[in-house]
This record gives sequence, C-alpha cells and structure tokens, in this order.
Amino acid sequence: MDQAKAWTRVRGNLRLSAGQRLFDQWLKPIVLIESADAETVRLGLPSAFMTNWVKGHYADRLLMEFRAQLPSVRTVSIETLAREVRELTAEAADAPVAPAAPASKPAVERPRFDSRFTFDRFVVDTSNRVAVNAAKAMAEPGKPRFSPLYLHSNTGQGKTHLMHAIGQTFLDACPDATAIYMPAERFMFEFVRAVREKDTFAFKARLRGVDLLMIDDLQFIAGKESTQEEFFHTVDEFMREGKRLVIAADRSPLALEGVEARLASRLGAGLAADIKPAELGLRRAILDRKLEDMPGAKVPDDVLDLLAMRISSSVRELEGALNRLVAYAQLNEEPVTVAFAENVLGEALRGSQRRITIDEIQKAVSSHFDVKQLDLVSQRRAVAIARPRQIAMYLAKRLTTRSLPEIGRKFGNRDHSTVIHAVRRIEELRGTDSEIDGAVRSLMRQLEA
Repeated sequence: MDQAKAWTRVRGNLRLSAGQRLFDQWLKPIVLIESADAETVRLGLPSAFMTNWVKGHYADRLLMEFRAQLPSVRTVSIETLAREVRELTAEAADAPVAPAAPASKPAVERPRFDSRFTFDRFVVDTSNRVAVNAAKAMAEPGKPRFSPLYLHSNTGQGKTHLMHAIGQTFLDACPDATAIYMPAERFMFEFVRAVREKDTFAFKARLRGVDLLMIDDLQFIAGKESTQEEFFHTVDEFMREGKRLVIAADRSPLALEGVEARLASRLGAGLAADIKPAELGLRRAILDRKLEDMPGAKVPDDVLDLLAMRISSSVRELEGALNRLVAYAQLNEEPVTVAFAENVLGEALRGSQRRITIDEIQKAVSSHFDVKQLDLVSQRRAVAIARPRQIAMYLAKRLTTRSLPEIGRKFGNRDHSTVIHAVRRIEELRGTDSEIDGAVRSLMRQLEA
C-alpha cells in the first residue's frame, strides 16, 4: 500500500474518531505531501497556527494511524504549506502534492497608523527615555530583543503615540510584514462575536498569524475571564515563537486589578517600561515641538509657560489646550496673550491647576527625609538639614507661583539670593546625583498628584 491510499484510510478513521466539527475545523485541511523517504510521511497545513495545534494534539495519533496502515513508517512530519497549496480542497487533498516552498504570510489588513505619531515627534527626557528606546528596539527588523514590550503610564502620557510609531517604523522597514493594532475593548468584542458565531478559529488565526500585534488599554479586559483566557494563550503563542507583541495599559502588570496572576506574570516576563508624568520642563518642550507643526501660529513664551505650569495632568490635554488656543486666536483674528489664554482656557486652566502650598512642600520634604519641619525653617546648616531645605526651596520655585522673596520668608526669613543658590544647586545635583534626582521626582509626583 502506498502513502496516498494509507492517507485515505487514516482520514476516514480520524473523521469517525474526532467527530465532524473538530475534523472539519482542524484535520480536514491537512494534505499529504509527496515524500522520497518511505519511512517519513509529510503532512501540510495552511497556517503555522494550525500546524502547531495539530502537532500538539494529533502528532502521536497520526503516527499511530499511519503505522497501522504502513508498518515501515517511522516519522510523521507536520509542516506549513505555501499559499498556493492552501487553496486545495479537502477532496483534492487525497492526492499527493509536490514539496512546498516556505509559507508566505497571511493576508492581513494594514493598520491605519496616525502619521503624526512618529518617533521624531515624540519629545524625550528622563521620564520616558527607557520606554522610547524600548519602542525603537521593538520596531527594528530582525529577531526582537524582547517580547512582549509592556508600556504603562497614566492616561495621556504618550503610550498610544509610541505604539503608532512602532507600527509605522516596523512596516516601513519590513514592507512584507503584517501587523494588527487594536484597543483591548475591540479584542474583547471581536472574540465574543467569534464565540457567538462559532468562528473562534478564524479570530485566533488572524491575530496569531501576524508579525506584530499591539493591544492598547489592556486594563479594559479586567474581570473578563474568557477574554483573559484567550489573551493569555495569544501572549503565550507570541512569546513561544519569539514574535513581536506590544501591550499598553494604565498601570504595571502586577498592579492590574481583576487580571489573572498567570497573565500578569506573562506580561511582566518581557520588558515593562513606564512613562512617568511629564514634569514642567518636558511639558514646555512638548509645547515648543507642537508649535513647530502649526505654521503661522504665534504664541508668546509667557503663554507657553502658563500652559506648561497650569496643565500638568496629561500631555494629551496640554496639546489640546494649545490647539484650542491657536484655533480661537485665528478664528477671532486676535493676538495670543496671557489674558486671551486665560479667557479662552479659563476653565481648563483652573480645573487642571494643582494649587500647591509651600507648607505642603515642607511637610512632604520633612517626611521624605525624616527631618522635622521646624528644621527646614531653622538656621541649622548641617548637611542632613541643609540639603532637604534646598530641595524644598527648589520645589517651591518649581511648583508654586510665589516670588523668590516670598519663598525666602517662608524658610526662616532668608534672603532671595539664598533661594536662587538653592535652586541652582539642586538643578546641578539632579544632573550628577541619581539619589537627589530620584527624591525630587518622587516628591514632585506626590505633590502634583
């Protein structure tokens, strides 16, 4: 008996034992590939996803079935077919086919990335540099250095911008590659629809067959057990095959509420990179960069300073405020001034402004460095007191609208020149001392929260 006849019998046995539904979904697409080795049977499937499933569930059964028909068979090789062979019908699959070329990529709709969201337009500083470098590495051709890449931050800090930049850069470098970008809510909707329509195979094959998969706002699948189960297996598949997977959420993997521990563990197994809230200097630089993309728009520095100082909760909100301000000025044919900005953006400026007091700063600094608040306003000059005092003055200058003399008076009636010296000293130390820089960042996040 030759392999073709044996395969006809094996298929009949599989149809009876597996049941019609499972057979039609997984086993019917298998075709027999001509083999020059009588001890080896070669079977082909239309996609790598199907190939892996059949290997995992039916490799031993197929070997046993063939050996029952042909005792000389020692190996059953399960392979992925080329695109041309995928179109074979189940009836034509009874006949051997010629050896196939490596499988080509499945046809996938090219995502519509926002052309504004590129790496060149993303303003970088210490608060986001790790995330940006990781995103650029993920977009490079060749085998990814890590996967998944998990980006997390508060809303409006640039996660979606980086995901669009990754997608555009990767597909530009690899024109034949495939990618999918979707919010987690859409992932959940499409999965539920596939379950209802009894077409989960097509859903799984579509997502797992691409070279780059990006899921945004993962926190929205919290508490959705069936969706999490499917997403877990998707993550597992991408990690096992070493393919690119990028995920974004509003918190770190282990801080996600309502998410299974094993999924959180998988998400943290790649590279988790956080984007910290933009500090004043970065917010100001973002406005400058945004203004470059608005030809003809004239916004004075004092207005940009006002926006950067008052709108600190979200980069997206900050950019939206600038867009609105410029649009109103152009429509009304008025120059942009501080008074005009306060009139147009009054509610946004008042709603976003965090009114931090020097007393709050002193309490936060004394608690952080474990010193008494009275020491910060005393005349003591010991380094253990003087350095926290300088940091408190620096924060007062950065986070409040108080003048230098007013700040000096709040710190034991010190002269304004003392405040200037403290501000300059802490700025210098932030560039050379990571502990000082870390303490300042932590205090600023605490006070601006």
